[in-house]
Amino acid sequence: MDKKKLHVALFFGGNSSEHDVSKRSAHNIYDAMDKDKYDVSVFMFTKGGYLLGNKDSMRIFNGEDEDKVVAEIVPKVDFSNPLANIQNISEVKNIDVFYPVIHGNMGEDGTIQGLFRLLDKPWIGSGIASSAVSFDKDLTKQLLTLNGVRNTKYLVVTPENQEEYSYEKCSAELGKTLFVKPARQGSSVGIFKVSNKAEFDRAVRDGFHYDFKLLIEESIEHPREVECSVLGNRESKASKLGAIRIPETDTFYDYNNKFVDASGVAFELPVDLPEKLAAEITQMSLDAFRVLGNRGLARMDFLVDQNDVPYFGEANTLPGFTNISLYPQLWQVSGINYSDLIDQLIQLAIAEFNDNAKLHYDFVELGEEKLSK
Repeated sequence: MDKKKLHVALFFGGNSSEHDVSKRSAHNIYDAMDKDKYDVSVFMFTKGGYLLGNKDSMRIFNGEDEDKVVAEIVPKVDFSNPLANIQNISEVKNIDVFYPVIHGNMGEDGTIQGLFRLLDKPWIGSGIASSAVSFDKDLTKQLLTLNGVRNTKYLVVTPENQEEYSYEKCSAELGKTLFVKPARQGSSVGIFKVSNKAEFDRAVRDGFHYDFKLLIEESIEHPREVECSVLGNRESKASKLGAIRIPETDTFYDYNNKFVDASGVAFELPVDLPEKLAAEITQMSLDAFRVLGNRGLARMDFLVDQNDVPYFGEANTLPGFTNISLYPQLWQVSGINYSDLIDQLIQLAIAEFNDNAKLHYDFVELGEEKLSK
């Protein structure tokens, strides 16, 4: 490989419900990367969580049937080897930067970030703790509430306490219409809008298939869904705002709207909002990015009620990069094209890594100096 180029390892796939979305995001990023600047290797985690090597990942990347490739390779793997799931990283040498494009479980929850930390290389996106907290909607809400960032009221239900939280109790506290959602899932997977006991009980049962911690959340009546993309490390900037309008027959912006059939979805990019409201959402986005300790990138989702009051929804630390994904589109209308956005993300990853390396070096040097006295 040309040593003048940065060698970027693109990780995609994963064992979450967003596996196929991740594959589409990875293709877009790969195609947009300037090959005069970067050598790019690709690594795909299968739906079972096994990491394919670059050669086999590229076979799938280039159109071979994924199930066929996986069926050919995985049965031969010696899983008694504790490193079997990650050893294929060594198939390529001299990786400079890791670029995870794994949405949801394993990609956004701190897992893959822990691996990159052990390998002592820069990676795009937030760190281990920040990723884990941002992926957990309950922990996110606790931190934001503590720091004055407005979000919707909610209760937490687990298998251990679910007998205490009937529909009657939850609706008395939060309103007749409720959302039931897994605390640690993405792309609206496992989310239900309910307005009676039967729907509530069914949603809780189904929700426990996705997570053992569910949020029972108040519903904002006829909300506008507004999005903001944030870019940076300790100093960050916000994009122009965008809005999503779903068909009137749909109850909320669900997985089908996002990734299966977006034909009835309208995007306003950028969206024309009252100046005060736009300024408040922008500041809330930057505040949330700081409070959650995010790095590199995050897409912040909001609900705006009929009185123009915004409520923070969630932070997406590895947002989609598909053809209809809002994170890159919002930067496009804000003056940063797709290829330049990727350049900036890679530089931010390297800068954050260097800052942390210097901090560690200073800490060690200071410790040794104190011990020598």
